Amino acid sequence: MNMEKKKEKAIALFFTVNGALVILILCGIFYLLLSNSFLAWRDVGVLSFLTGRVWNPTGFYAASYGILPMLSGTLMVTAGATVIAVPLGVACAAYLAEVASPWEREIIKPVVELLAGVPSVVIGFFGLVVLNRLIAGVFGLPNGLSALNGSLLLALMALPTIISIAEDALTAVPREYKEASLALGASRWQTLRHVIFPAAASGVSAGIMLGMGRAIGETMTVIMATGNAIAWPRSMFQSVRTMTATIAIELGEVAFNTTHYYALFAVGFVLFGITFVISMLADIFLHRASEVSRR
Repeated sequence: MNMEKKKEKAIALFFTVNGALVILILCGIFYLLLSNSFLAWRDVGVLSFLTGRVWNPTGFYAASYGILPMLSGTLMVTAGATVIAVPLGVACAAYLAEVASPWEREIIKPVVELLAGVPSVVIGFFGLVVLNRLIAGVFGLPNGLSALNGSLLLALMALPTIISIAEDALTAVPREYKEASLALGASRWQTLRHVIFPAAASGVSAGIMLGMGRAIGETMTVIMATGNAIAWPRSMFQSVRTMTATIAIELGEVAFNTTHYYALFAVGFVLFGITFVISMLADIFLHRASEVSRR
């Protein structure tokens, strides 16, 4: 008995240490980004950094560090991906949870999981070679390296996350809800729309949030697909640059301990803050979904 208690305490200690280590790593990343960001904001100013519309670290007369074009480009590409991925992902999840036969589910589920494992550079290459020409040909553009191209690719990458979590949320709705609705004379579609979806709303929302987090943090795909023009985006057909692309493109060539160097950390801090908020919202929705499933 004493040996069993020792094993249980050792296992509990192991998980406690690992949990504390994860928190320490997250705090370390936060401190690294924030401390270096302050060095950039000291020279540039927080307001000028966040609202400036020119990013030109190598300006002839004066360097400019305004991230608003990149922030807008990031949000535009992510919003476009969300608009595309959410209807498709939720519809696919509803089909898998309520309509698909077992053999159909056995085919579709592995395909969705396989899509989640495709490297981002391969998806970016597809956008560069295929979607680039397709968008340019359909809309009569000089090239298709635009926010639309990036949104389509990020939607493709976000779909597995949305489908998997939304399906879990829909299947977690208590069976009694569905049976009661059908017993009252509602059709399967009415039950899905008015009973199952409202009950699973928190879980579905969590899937959408995590899908957005997956899209907003993507780097290689948007570098290859969006054209990387640092300009104020006016339409989905315009070339844009995201914050992740800016860090990846410029960090390897920037001089150490310069304002430009620290400004890239500040870009990372803003991106970290956005993804952190999205993750927290997703966690809240997942908590609510788990409460519904326990009823």
